[in-house]
Amino acid sequence: MRTKTSKNNTILILIAEDDPEDRLLAKEAIDENGLVSRVEFVENGVQLMDYLFNRPPYNDKEKFPTPGLVILDLNMPKKDGREALKEIKSSKLLKSLPVVVLSTSKADEDIMQTYDLGVNSFITKPVTFKALVEIMNTLCHYWFEIVELPANHD
Repeated sequence: MRTKTSKNNTILILIAEDDPEDRLLAKEAIDENGLVSRVEFVENGVQLMDYLFNRPPYNDKEKFPTPGLVILDLNMPKKDGREALKEIKSSKLLKSLPVVVLSTSKADEDIMQTYDLGVNSFITKPVTFKALVEIMNTLCHYWFEIVELPANHD
């Protein structure tokens, strides 16, 4: 079963992560579950917002469609995850977009602040690849097979 929000049954996850090694591990962990047909990466909050609002160099809507899920690191350069989350959830166009924080932080302040800003879930990055695969499998299963998401109005 594929999500009703995906165009042509293409499931896209957009991951905002500045660490190249973490990007590679996330991609491999998502690939292990087989539910997602496409993963895109941005390296900071500025690129994330440019992608989501289809600003250059992401202005080709066919090439850079609205994702079905955003996975967001909190501590990134240029614009951190908190600022990006606030912008996403205050946008009429983006506020219903599911956003999951995946961070090394376990700080109560970070958890509370992101939920106050409207994050859908907060997950602490696991220390093993096996645990990351399990988390990505659960995330993909939940967001793309279990929940009903609003239709994408591109």
